[in-house]
Amino acid sequence: MDIKVQPADPSRRRPKPTDESKLVFGRMFSDHMFIMDYRSGEGWREARIVPYHALQMDPAAMVLHYGQGIFEGLKAYRWKDGKIRLFRPRKNWERFNRSAARMCMPQVDVDFQFKVVETLLALDHEWVPHSVGSSLYIRPTMIASEPHLGVRPANEYLYYVITGPVAAYYAEGFNPIRIYVSNEFVRAVRGGVGEAKTMANYASSLFAAEMAKKKGFTQVLWLDGIERRFVEEVGTMNIFFRIKDELITPPLTGSILPGVTRDSVIELAGHWGIKVSERPITIDEVIDAIQTGAMMEIFGTGTAAVISPVGEISYLDRFYKVQDGGVGEWSRKLYDEIVGIQYGEKEDPFGWIYPVEI
Repeated sequence: MDIKVQPADPSRRRPKPTDESKLVFGRMFSDHMFIMDYRSGEGWREARIVPYHALQMDPAAMVLHYGQGIFEGLKAYRWKDGKIRLFRPRKNWERFNRSAARMCMPQVDVDFQFKVVETLLALDHEWVPHSVGSSLYIRPTMIASEPHLGVRPANEYLYYVITGPVAAYYAEGFNPIRIYVSNEFVRAVRGGVGEAKTMANYASSLFAAEMAKKKGFTQVLWLDGIERRFVEEVGTMNIFFRIKDELITPPLTGSILPGVTRDSVIELAGHWGIKVSERPITIDEVIDAIQTGAMMEIFGTGTAAVISPVGEISYLDRFYKVQDGGVGEWSRKLYDEIVGIQYGEKEDPFGWIYPVEI
């Protein structure tokens, strides 16, 4: 499918950031966006890049009533040679289509998604920051746009992609964060939509996240929805525990989002000869390991933050500091390696980097 391009009038383009150190995640957006429409029986049509603008939506659009919507998140990085690269984008496109299938939505051809982003970046490449630690965030989204009241999959959808320059996701940067373990609320259950990147998963996390924030914590660590014993993930990240010389992360059993950075950490750690276990781990095992000193470090992983060390957790109104509360050895090493690969400062033995042709 061809993409029709309508460049924004130069006089109406937005001012670009002059100080990249002051970028805030998710606050600023580029000049253009990609949009295309879907209708049952016709497929995807009218692929176009247009000036960034507000969407016009019918009040009866099914996404507003039944939550049929998904999204992805990936980044474009500018290397020292001035060229732009993506980090494992095929993983994001494939996960997008798995989310679509789970939500009874149409899929988008993976190769076409590459074409969309490259065409979009050809227009907005000046928005890609130049400093290490900053990047251009890319947010593909699909929503049910059909105006209809009735619980069924929609017959019409809107797919769009917006971008914007970002810096660190957390205000703490790479410094250790404090997380709150929720034993009252749950994010998802097996058999639900926890493994899909759908809006509902994030909406269900907001109440507990606000409670945690008021208590001085950055994020919530979710337990399983049945027994409330097994650790699952953090609100915006997958979670890893280093107990002695073993790296442990909960298995993907249907209620956890299969993170791209999670997969990268598993592959990279295995490459280094670290023992990696994807197995169930209870919150009691976590607390016991902290108290006995066997817990060497805890960290979260995600596209937005990459690696986020955890310095302290709170469970049942008790506080547990992980070692000295600082950044762990493996957290630092993994962060430096992944970021180094993303910005072209370290060798990429896995073929993770995708060069953007502009």
